[in-house]
Amino acid sequence: MNDLKVIDGKLPSRALGMVIEWAFIHQNELLTNWELAKSLKPLTTIEPLH
Repeated sequence: MNDLKVIDGKLPSRALGMVIEWAFIHQNELLTNWELAKSLKPLTTIEPLH
């Protein structure tokens, strides 16, 4: 998988940790949505962090 990193902007450390955890768990779904977005197709819903 690709490395997870912030490209631009800032978040408080706790929020950033939660976002990175969520993205790590959902990497495959995020990559699928990225491909759909590039094809201008509707995105699938990704579950929130529980």
